[in-house]
Amino acid sequence: MQIVRGIEELKEARKTLEGSVGFVPTMGALHHGHLELIKRSKSENDYTIVSIFVNPTQFLPGEDLDSYPRREEADRKICEIAGVDILFMPDSADIYGEDEVTLKAPSYLGYILEGSRRPGHFDGVVRVVMKLFGLTRPDRAYFGKKDAQQLVILQKMVDDLFLPLQIVPVETVREDDGLALSSRNLYLTPQERQKALVISRSLKRASRLVMAGELRSETIKEMMYKMMEEIEVEYVEIVDRAFRPLDRVEIKNTIILVAARVGKTRLIDNIWL
Repeated sequence: MQIVRGIEELKEARKTLEGSVGFVPTMGALHHGHLELIKRSKSENDYTIVSIFVNPTQFLPGEDLDSYPRREEADRKICEIAGVDILFMPDSADIYGEDEVTLKAPSYLGYILEGSRRPGHFDGVVRVVMKLFGLTRPDRAYFGKKDAQQLVILQKMVDDLFLPLQIVPVETVREDDGLALSSRNLYLTPQERQKALVISRSLKRASRLVMAGELRSETIKEMMYKMMEEIEVEYVEIVDRAFRPLDRVEIKNTIILVAARVGKTRLIDNIWL
């Protein structure tokens, strides 16, 4: 595995890759969810590039940029064992300059739900991902379905800008007890972690309701809010794959989304129906 930190070094390393390239962008603190992305990339490409970069432009003032988990040595070993070909670990000064040309997230999709609660967050996401795409020039890029809104925005960015690559969605990886894997799970105390399980349980119950024939969004949402009444729920929303609100579930075109706080930790989860 080649570890690369500088922009010019990455460009030179990329020139040596003759064949298809998969790319997995991460912010580090790697877990089994990231490993699933890497595994998928390796199965579908000749080479896999992973980036680790805690992107400052997608954090709002007062969010956890400074305290975001950083485990560089462990992450390096994980990537090496997983068979990554190039690990790109830049500094912020390598990625950002002054008075840049920048992208912005879509005016609707980028400012609803996660975007309304974290205004500007998705601007930072599309900004850094576009830079990373330009540097790595992948044939395919891999993103987890847990970050559903991010995934849909990046798919739209690739389509709108006619980028010559494919965004590959990968299913959410969960612990045995159902908790969706996230780097922020490290913030949870054992007691908070137990409380957080109600998020995935409410989604599973919603899925069972739909399979039993209940398609009314308000009925499903009321049930989920009631199940999660002991934690601080920011929203439960039922939308189609373009993130338009649905009054009724549409099979194979619906995402049920949850955002909640457990203690001081903000968690998101979803289920695609």
